[in-house]
Amino acid sequence: MSAAVRIVLADDQALVRAGLAMVLGSEDGFTVVAQCEDGAGVLPAVRAHRPDLVLVDVRMPRVDGPEATRRLRAEPGAPPVLTLTTFDDDEVLWAALDAGAAGFVLKDSPAEVLVEAVRAVAAGGAWLDPRVLPRVLDRARRRPAPGAGTAVLDRLTPREADVLRLVCRGASNAEIAGALRMGERTVKSHVSAILAKLGVRDRAAAIVAAYDAGLGR
Repeated sequence: MSAAVRIVLADDQALVRAGLAMVLGSEDGFTVVAQCEDGAGVLPAVRAHRPDLVLVDVRMPRVDGPEATRRLRAEPGAPPVLTLTTFDDDEVLWAALDAGAAGFVLKDSPAEVLVEAVRAVAAGGAWLDPRVLPRVLDRARRRPAPGAGTAVLDRLTPREADVLRLVCRGASNAEIAGALRMGERTVKSHVSAILAKLGVRDRAAAIVAAYDAGLGR
């Protein structure tokens, strides 16, 4: 990505917002264009600043992260959402995934991990922290997405399966295109077909389905 990644931050703790803004703002190629003290400010900030990514905390007053994500994803052309969570926030993990979050990053992650997660999601990829993934999978098994599972994965073409494996590794559309020697438009078409066949809404949910069926391992 040649242009700076424009980011909106949402967290109810001022010190956390300041820390995130400092980490991301000091990284070359990132620009924090707005900060919100709760989820209610996310949609107006996105409409005003047209960011490339929104980074939201899960637990906030008035409007929490999953609800803010749900409202945002209903907007045409909405940017992807990367969710900030803690290790033991099991309930909100699934709520955020169901709302359409493109990934999860733990609050205690090192700065370089946060930067990597932001880059991946802003580039059209997904990010599931390895420490979060087992909990997300457990929740998915107890409440599976309609149509997800081995039988549905069998409907994927070999090329779609290759694309999904790379999605599970957090690869962006450009990275998938380079690895598989195809155009980015073709990658997008494959991803759309994969989501439809799995019966899921986004890449993060597709990763859950793939891991649960053994494809992502």
